[in-house]
Amino acid sequence: MDSESPLLAFTTCPDAESGRRIARSLVESGLAACVNMLPPMESVYRWKGNIETASEHLLIMKVSRANYGRVEQRIRELHPYELPEIVAVSIDAGLPAYLAWIVAPDRTP
Repeated sequence: MDSESPLLAFTTCPDAESGRRIARSLVESGLAACVNMLPPMESVYRWKGNIETASEHLLIMKVSRANYGRVEQRIRELHPYELPEIVAVSIDAGLPAYLAWIVAPDRTP
């Protein structure tokens, strides 16, 4: 994979306010082409030996592989969780013009 290949990155936030803050920062800084914030969902997870349940918002971020390290750093700076979920997956296929926009959003076709 080259550094300009597109990724989908994910994080969950405890509330809409922190999700919007992260999303806006990533898009304004050019680190993400787009961030979608889904409505609250229920998460069940193990944390420090206990089974926890929380209402969270999922952020889906469209980023270039070249920006991923800075995306991760920015999320860690802004995120209220001690250990935020930050994962990314490669995009193997999609509309070519859209995939090109993810890695260079200022060059809108």
